[in-house]
Amino acid sequence: MAGPAFRAAAVRVRVPATSANLGPGFDAFGLALGLYDDIVVRVADSGLTVDIAGEGAETLARDERHLVVRSMRAAFDRLGGQPRGLEVVCANRIPHGRGLGSSSAAICAGVVAARAVTIGGPSALDDAALLALASELEGHPDNVAACLAGGFTIAWTDEDAARAVRLEPAAQVVPVVFIPSTEVLTETARGLLPKSVPLADAAANAGRSALLVEALTKRPELLLPATEDRLHQDYRASAMPDSAALVAALRSEGIPAVISGAGPTVLALTDEAGADKLLQFAGPTFAAHRLLLDRDGARVLPLDG
Repeated sequence: MAGPAFRAAAVRVRVPATSANLGPGFDAFGLALGLYDDIVVRVADSGLTVDIAGEGAETLARDERHLVVRSMRAAFDRLGGQPRGLEVVCANRIPHGRGLGSSSAAICAGVVAARAVTIGGPSALDDAALLALASELEGHPDNVAACLAGGFTIAWTDEDAARAVRLEPAAQVVPVVFIPSTEVLTETARGLLPKSVPLADAAANAGRSALLVEALTKRPELLLPATEDRLHQDYRASAMPDSAALVAALRSEGIPAVISGAGPTVLALTDEAGADKLLQFAGPTFAAHRLLLDRDGARVLPLDG
């Protein structure tokens, strides 16, 4: 049986940064942010070339170990076969090891690009299968769901396959991220979590998670109570004390703030009037950036866009 056919033209894919958990929605909630990685992929006659600009240019592998390439290979396997060669160019803007979904962005960029350069790819690997594959590669669905779909997503695993629903964030919500210069590995942060938590804390998080759905989509004035967490942030604070202190300082001023993903970036959810005022909280430890919400998710774009 013949393998798939591939497009001769290059394909450009853009993927957004993401913030997972959003406080109480541990391993379930994700929010897509207007900070992007781009990749351009072309099927070649032979070999593999990988070029990287921006984040990770000095440290990332330029061979089959590169996460974008590994993700493309996994997608090509699902699509029926590998191309003879690949040329991959990455323009990385999402910081690595900061809790902004850089690995999920690489995985989603890879699987979307592989599908896009394969003739008949979207029918052979539909959006549900794409999410399931990306979640397999990442190990959990919260970031990849938001990266693929954009907006605000709720993700879960059902019968060994990832599922997600996408909701539209309220138009007045403005995210501000505080990014420190130091990294925290996801494995390190996850290793600090206890095997069990008090029932009262679990119950509190269930209620706040439900409230957060309403707050983030319809009633942003409820975001401060809705982002309260008892399951993971306090346990991880020792790995990121400056970030924990910033969250506490922002929340004491009535600003909804959380650790983004596994940290150490801090995410604040505010409005137009408050966004620029938040930048004063950055100090020397953090670089503060006001972002847009991404509402489109992973996209195939024109090469000259």
